[in-house]
Amino acid sequence: MDEFVVYILYSEKFKKNYTGFTSNLIERFKSHNLLEKKGYTLKFRPWVVIYVEFFNSKSEAMKREKYLKTGVGREFIKNLISKI
Repeated sequence: MDEFVVYILYSEKFKKNYTGFTSNLIERFKSHNLLEKKGYTLKFRPWVVIYVEFFNSKSEAMKREKYLKTGVGREFIKNLISKI
């Protein structure tokens, strides 16, 4: 069975965060920090993983990612960052 991960990255240098989901967190993290040649995360390297949640289905992970991008979800992330 596949496992899906919702993750939050944080760039201390630029005070930015990024929320996404994947089925392979290690490879996705490497992509954000080393491999990508274009996109949002390229501009704000280096990233650190500050939060992860695991899900049994892609649809559950997508739903949680979408929630974390709402106003309430952004407050949750802001609170996480304040504890770093």
